[in-house]
Amino acid sequence: MVVHIVTFKFKEENKKANIIQAKQMLENLMGAVPSLRSIDVGVNFVKSDRAMDLSLIATFEGKEGLDIYDMHPEHQKVVTFIKSVAEYSKASDYFRN
Repeated sequence: MVVHIVTFKFKEENKKANIIQAKQMLENLMGAVPSLRSIDVGVNFVKSDRAMDLSLIATFEGKEGLDIYDMHPEHQKVVTFIKSVAEYSKASDYFRN
């Protein structure tokens, strides 16, 4: 199993609305991307300099599933939107036994 974690820091302009839209778009990938086994998307509520605004944890059967997800047209629509409203993101991927 592969675990894919991404955290996002959003731009200040329309921040709340953009976070909500990104969360919905990410959650809508479940069922739209066949290789996606699970997805959990959460909005941060702790105010701190090191806090990110939105977190995503997704799972796949293997690396091939993650690669399929990465290139899937529905995922690419989400990527395009988030890139337009986020300052930056950080990702981590690992194998879980």
